[in-house]
Order: sequence, then structure tokens, then C-alpha cells
Amino acid sequence: MNPPVARAAMPVAATTATTTTNETATGTAAAGPAAQPVTAAMAGGSPLLTGPILPTLLRLSVPNVLALVMSVLVGVAETYYVGQLGTVPLAAMALVFPFAMLTQMMSNGAMGGGVSSAISRALGAGDRNKAGTLALHAIAIGAGVGLAYALLFVLCGPVFFGWLGGQGEVLHTASGYGQVLFSGAMLVWLCNTLASVVRGTGNMRVPSSVVFAVAVLQIAVGGALGLGLGPFPRWGMTGVAVGNIVAMACGVLVLLAYLQWGQSRVRIPWRGVQLSWPMFRDILRVGALACLSPVQSVLTALIMTGLVARLGPQALAGYGIGQRLEFLLIPIAFGVGVASVPMVGMAMGAGQVQRARRVAWAAGWVAAVALTGIGALVVLWPQLWSRIFTTDAQVLHHADLYLRMAGPGFAFFGMGLALYFAALGSGRIWGPVLAGTARLVVVAGLGLWLSQQAGVTAQSLFLVVTAGMVVYGLGTAWAVWRTRWD
Repeated sequence: MNPPVARAAMPVAATTATTTTNETATGTAAAGPAAQPVTAAMAGGSPLLTGPILPTLLRLSVPNVLALVMSVLVGVAETYYVGQLGTVPLAAMALVFPFAMLTQMMSNGAMGGGVSSAISRALGAGDRNKAGTLALHAIAIGAGVGLAYALLFVLCGPVFFGWLGGQGEVLHTASGYGQVLFSGAMLVWLCNTLASVVRGTGNMRVPSSVVFAVAVLQIAVGGALGLGLGPFPRWGMTGVAVGNIVAMACGVLVLLAYLQWGQSRVRIPWRGVQLSWPMFRDILRVGALACLSPVQSVLTALIMTGLVARLGPQALAGYGIGQRLEFLLIPIAFGVGVASVPMVGMAMGAGQVQRARRVAWAAGWVAAVALTGIGALVVLWPQLWSRIFTTDAQVLHHADLYLRMAGPGFAFFGMGLALYFAALGSGRIWGPVLAGTARLVVVAGLGLWLSQQAGVTAQSLFLVVTAGMVVYGLGTAWAVWRTRWD
């Protein structure tokens, strides 16, 4: 599928300010007066603007994917820990997990994409001072929204879990786990916001290294406190949640230290700068709108979770195992998609609209191919995933059934998600958001209709999930193809 021809914008006029040297896409700092903006001509010399598209995209994607594979292992490890505690904790985790993923998706992919997009466009236009000021405003957004998210779910989490069908012991367990987990939501938002600031400069290695280290720490602390390994107390699901809080706090400290002392491409003006609406608007006009997409994704999952919960705790636990793999596909597509954000953003800032669109389509196809392989694997051998978490025959039956039904839709989901991130870089996000709306409507409409039919089965509900993925992928591709970026 080829995008329509877009008119190339005139190159950004070079500013009169100069610096002694430029930095590469890896984020390596060079000596020079950081207070001065780079010229547009110097920004145009970045490999993100001049290098071959596919090799550059893959080079930027590799550290993201490697780090996010470790994030996938966090999900596997935590589900394994909780699975050792019994079926009730596993069902409780299925109620909490969509909201936990919403935290990550909004802070890292949606608002984080808006942060990376704004900073990369400023650097592409040669305005380094603006990039630093945007970074300060991004941190303010992350802290404020993270605090609001924590308060909402600590106070109202049990109500939300009850809406999903949680009852009795399952609801009680989910409420206790959620209150501890979401008390650290501000740390999650700050960690992902700071990582997005660094990614906006084209540096993928540092945030990926931090993500990798945070994941390792989360697995170690969560497992030790959850299962009572060695000298540690056995805190159960509370211990798993504490592992997340400890790891995110360490990630925030490391990223703050790097931005302050480890690089010079983006200097954050901690003093003497008054927060202003135009800077907030530059981030929020993309990031706030993009937050609708993960909300729609989680609403889609929540609706399906509520419908499956009516079939019993075994069906819910099995669906939770399968659904966790679906959510963990997001980081894989994210690894490719987020690499396209600074490439697209810098190209747009420098007036290279045609290159920006080629980057978007390259990212979409790479993600689609990667997720096609995963989908084929779980369709043929679903037990490779499901048997990691449980030996209950009924839970395994529903988990394997979900994976076989949903696997064929993974490729469409991957393409749609990667194109969504590329659209973040361009600032044209309405089309992908509406594609997410179409997916929500399909899943909610068909799912609710099926639930009212006599003898509804888990298989029919799981097929609705696949239909939603196909609608999302094709809808996003069509929207990007039809939207003019110039």
C-alpha cells in the first residue's frame, strides 16, 4: 500500500545561531554552547534525517525491542508468581491488569509519544532551546497526571473491579493488590515521560537500557517479596506490586541523572523558566488526543473481560492468561513504532514530508511481519504460553482457545499500532484514534449482542476479539494512507 503523493514543504530556514558541533542519533553529546539552538542545516545532518530508512529504523528498534522483551518477561514472571498463589489471585490479577496496562500505555505510548514528537520536531527545526523547555513541561505533565491517576485508582479501584464482574474473594484480592500497585502510578508516569524525552532526541539506547534494568529489578524484587524467596517475607500479591514501585523509582532517578549530567542535546531549564500554555499545548495537542487510543484499547479489553467473567472463574482466568499475551504484543510493536517517532518528527520539522511517510509505512510492515510470526506460533502451539502459568485443565482449555482464535489478528494489530506511533511523530493522529474507536464499537456491539444469545460460548466471544484487531489494523492503514501530512 503506497501513500498518496504529499507535497514537500520548504526546508526550514537556518537560524543564525551556531554551535561547535552536532550530536549523532545515538545521543552522544559533543562539546559546545548548549544554550544555543542548532541550525536547521545541522539538524538535517542527523542520521535520522539522512540515513537509509529501513536500516536506520531497525537500528533504532533493536534496543527498544530487546528492552521490551524484558518487559514481556516481567509480565510472564508476575503471572507465574501469582499463578503459584492460586486460581483466585490469578482471576483477581485479570481484573487489575487492564488498568495497570492503561497506565503504561498512556504514559509511555500516548502521552510519551506526544512528548517525543514535540521534542523531535523542535530539534528537526533546529530549536534546541525549545526542546529543553518542552522537556520541562513534559515532566510537569507526567507528575500531575500520574498523581491524579494514583488517587483515582487507589480510591475508586474496587468500584472499577466490581464493574468487571469481580465478586467476593476475587474482588477483595483485586482491591488490595490494586491499591498497592496504583499508589506508585506517579513513578510510572515520570519514568516513562523521562524516557520519552530522551527518545525524542533520537537516543534509543539509554532509555532502553534503563527499561531493561528496571524490568530485571522488578522481576527480582517482585518475586522475592511475592513468594518469600530466601530471607524475604512472603507478601503475596502485595509483594509483586511493591516490586513495580521500587523498580520505577530507581528508573526515575537514573533518567533524571542522565538528562542532567549525561548529555547536552536537550538542556532542561530547571530555573528561570515559567510554565506556559503554548508549550503545554505543543505536547498535549498530540499526546492528549493520543491518550484516547489506549483508553479505547483498555475499554475494549474491559468489555470483553466483563463478558467472559459471566462464564465463570476458570474462563476468566484462562482469558486473563491469553489476554496478557495480547497486551504484551504492544511492547513489541511499540519497539518498532516508537523508533519511528523521532524519525518522523525530525523529518516533519525539517520539511521532509515524503521521508516521514516512508518511515511510517516501513514501521507498519516491520511490526506486521514480527507479529505474524508470534500469531502463527500461538495458533499452532498455544501451550507454549498457557502452561507457563497453570495446570488447571479448564483454565488451560480457555487460554488455548483464546490464543487459537486471536492469533490470526496479531499481524493487523501490529501494523495498526506501529502506524499509530508514526502518526504521533507527524502530529496527525485523528485517523488512528478513530480506527481505535471502530475496533471498540465492533467488540462492544458484537460482544454484547452475543452475550444476550442463548448458549453463548467462549469461542464466539474470542472471535469477536480477532474481528476487532482486523478492523483496527485496516482502519489505521487506510487513515494514514488518506491523511495528508504536509
